[in-house]
Amino acid sequence: MEYRKLGKTGMEVSAISLGCEHLQGKDYNTIKTVIDAALDCGINFMDVFMSEPQVRTDIGKALEGRRDKVIIQGHIGSCWVDGQYKVSRDMEEITVAFEDLLERLQTDYIDVGFLHFVDKETDWDTLENSEMMQYAISLKEKGVIRAIGMSSHNAVTAKKAVDTGLIDVLMFSLNPAYDLVPKDRDMTEIFTEVIEGKEQDFSNLTLEPARAELYRTCEEKGVAITVMKTLAMGTLLSAERSPLGVALTEAQCIHYALSRPAVSAVMVGMQKISDVENAVRYWEIPESERDHSQILASLGMFNADGRCMYCNHCLPCPSKIDIAAVNKYLDLVELDKMPADTVKEHYAVLENTASACMECGACEKRCPFKVKVIENMRRAATIFRK
Repeated sequence: MEYRKLGKTGMEVSAISLGCEHLQGKDYNTIKTVIDAALDCGINFMDVFMSEPQVRTDIGKALEGRRDKVIIQGHIGSCWVDGQYKVSRDMEEITVAFEDLLERLQTDYIDVGFLHFVDKETDWDTLENSEMMQYAISLKEKGVIRAIGMSSHNAVTAKKAVDTGLIDVLMFSLNPAYDLVPKDRDMTEIFTEVIEGKEQDFSNLTLEPARAELYRTCEEKGVAITVMKTLAMGTLLSAERSPLGVALTEAQCIHYALSRPAVSAVMVGMQKISDVENAVRYWEIPESERDHSQILASLGMFNADGRCMYCNHCLPCPSKIDIAAVNKYLDLVELDKMPADTVKEHYAVLENTASACMECGACEKRCPFKVKVIENMRRAATIFRK
């Protein structure tokens, strides 16, 4: 395992780290097995953004007696309200949720306290001088958190936050599908043409300017980047599902992220031992097999907008639909060509299916990937007849 400095925080973290999101819904034994395997492989860094109480409890139990062996990213503003995940800016909800995180993880400190899901520029403008920011600063002053972080999918917003000097660590969605654009082309025009089926020339790709500027700024200011969506929820590993139109290997995705400026660690989603083993196998693979340059030089469709990343940032849903799960089952039928009747068995056990959608549009306003959720819910209800 390689260990990297986490910016100026004084902490050193494993370059490949554990994203715990996919542990939600798993039984305790599975969670403990994955965490045990990760620690045995030298992983010492983990992200716990989930607000669902049981997964927090089980992670805390799995870490019992080993808290000093791990560095934890915990999120401020990721709340559990009325039985659903919610991004909140309500101080009562925020405080209750963060104190709940400490209690369930059986700890009195979180290494990096992340201001959760700050995407719009107006979000940061409001947050910079807010009570929530003062809360994070006070937690750091008291030693309850060792550093202040922020999670974002928006390069412009993230750079504004980094420029203030208030942020020690940035958790950012980073992979080739998000980074690369054809030089001197307008993204809106390209995406429209792709939707219309017009052939594109992707032989002259360059790093999207706002992202390039963000990475340089983080490097200059000593702000560490921890990477989310390294594999784009696994879609980059499949030519049929990838927004790139070609398949990359897990090692190529990891190598791409680790080679960006300021990146300290990639948070790889792991939900079974083989996921841990596959990720850390990166260190055993020859440089030639990590190389992604030839594939990226021959890209087809590359833009990730409109593809569900199953992140659940669209929640809460007034109809309590598990939108990510519905989209996942829809993708299995439409992209992976699985028989609808086979997938329907899993879809049918959802507490609330797509037919419960009220078409209020709240989910689409929250989605960082511009997914047409309402349209997807309509198609799912038709395909699965429920």
